Amino acid sequence: MSLVFIILGLILLVIGGEFLVRASVALSFKLNISKMVIGMTVVSFATSAPELLVSLNAALTGSPAIAINNVIGSNIANIGLVLGITALVSAIAVDQSFYKLNWPVMMLFSIALFYFLGNDNQLTAIEGGALFVGLVIFLIILIKTAKKDVIVEEVDDILAVVSNFKIVLWLIIGAVALYFGSVWLVDGAKELATALGVSDAVIAATVIAIGTSVPELAASVIAAVKKEKALSLGNLIGSNIFNIGSVLGLTAIIKTITVTDDSILGRDIFWMLAFAAVLIPLIIIPKKFQISRYKGLLLVTAYAVFIVMAFQSQM
Repeated sequence: MSLVFIILGLILLVIGGEFLVRASVALSFKLNISKMVIGMTVVSFATSAPELLVSLNAALTGSPAIAINNVIGSNIANIGLVLGITALVSAIAVDQSFYKLNWPVMMLFSIALFYFLGNDNQLTAIEGGALFVGLVIFLIILIKTAKKDVIVEEVDDILAVVSNFKIVLWLIIGAVALYFGSVWLVDGAKELATALGVSDAVIAATVIAIGTSVPELAASVIAAVKKEKALSLGNLIGSNIFNIGSVLGLTAIIKTITVTDDSILGRDIFWMLAFAAVLIPLIIIPKKFQISRYKGLLLVTAYAVFIVMAFQSQM
């Protein structure tokens, strides 16, 4: 039954996330917010809602390891699994904004999370607030430096003429689906961990992380097949920044997250830092500004090693 709860939970999170994105974008159009700002802020926050609900539910129901490793595992999967498989489908070109802004900010957030957790084995409301404020500052810089004619593909113009009734209905459907999806996913993860004899942290870093990364994997692979190179890398880096800044940041503001599993600071967070750091040498050596197929294979192989080591450590 645990797998059934996990699968149903993931399906509801995807459905709830989609309705919340649609409602948020439609509401933003009503408030006369520009399409570029909607794409860079509203869509990003809305797409982080499933992870936020999972972490918040886990923290409030006494499973802080799931709350933390939901994010750490997702960040590892975004680079090792999603970026790796996308590069295997088609080589990815890298623009200058990656190493001038996006990558340094992702590393800064990752290191800040490591420091906050390692300092006293918990993420407090003040530290969560600092992460969230940092995210807001990053978004302001991103909007100011973005070209005014930037094409934001995530924002559908049709949503500009949606009725107020539909917006409210979508918000209700999204909220209900996200709530039950997060509850079922966390409960299913706990049961699966018990059944397999492994910790909540391992299930969160592997099963939950892969599950919540499936929509990003599908979107990135489709973009690669269509030769829309710009989509993949920027979206994944942005997702990692949002995961730390909004998901863990907001969750910690509501309830202090305590590190209850040694593997989080002893292994998993180092994998997250390593996957983030290795992107720079990957795009420089040997062919500059490109993540080729063999580099994608290296990322996927490294991710497979992480999964195997995570489960082996429990045996």
